[in-house]
This record gives sequence, C-alpha cells and structure tokens, in this order.
Amino acid sequence: MLIEHLLLGAFGLICGMAVAGGTFALIVGISVVPRVVFMSKTAKEVIFYENAIMLGGILGNMITVFTEIQIPFGRPMLILFGLGCGIQVGCLVMALAEIMNVFPIMFRRISLKMGMTFVITAMAAGKVIGGLWYFYHQIGAGM
Repeated sequence: MLIEHLLLGAFGLICGMAVAGGTFALIVGISVVPRVVFMSKTAKEVIFYENAIMLGGILGNMITVFTEIQIPFGRPMLILFGLGCGIQVGCLVMALAEIMNVFPIMFRRISLKMGMTFVITAMAAGKVIGGLWYFYHQIGAGM
C-alpha cells in the first residue's frame, strides 16, 4: 500500500512539473517578461519579475492543491478575483494568438483592411458576454 502511494505521489509530481514547464515555456515563448520590462521601462527589475512569476506559480499550485480556497469578503471579492483571472487568461491567449500570427493571417484571408480594432473589441466583448451567460445560467453547476 505504501509503495502505491509513493508511486502515485511521484507520478503526480512528475506530471505537475511537466505542466509547469510547459506553462513557463509558453510565458517565455510569447515574451511576456521582456514586454512588461519594455513597457514599464524597468530593465533593472527583470530578476524581480522572473522571481515573482516563479513564486506565483509555485504558491498558486500549493494553495490550490493543499487548501480549500474560500474567497473572503463575499461576492464583491469573488467578482474582482474572477475579473483578474479573466484578464490574465485573456492576455495570455491574445499574446499567444499574436505570436502565432493568427490575426494577420485571418485579416488577410477575409480581406479586412479597416476596422481591425472593432473586430478585436467585438471578440473580447463576445468572450465577456459568453462568460456572463455561462455563470448567470449556471451551466456548469450540474457537474
């Protein structure tokens, strides 16, 4: 019985390291840190950014695995937390799409020359409306 638990723990640790490695490779591949440094003009703080990303990943995993998460301050804090998570995921998705040249290829194929800002804004609004629809109708509540 002990050997099964040890093997299961080792397997979980190895799989977690593989997923974390893939996530950090994605962050490095889409140049998140260099863009933040460039936009904020804080090149001397690059080590701080890298450490914050690693520490955030480690602590975030430990908190979600080893604790029962309860958002304090009720619904208002839950709304702010969800908004922050949505912004983070949206930024990663848009950065990945940008690095893969999704939008230039799509705009070229549909011969779109003007109104690109409107199209991207409409996609973001659609994502927000879809998320609100999902939570308002409690679509995932039955799972």
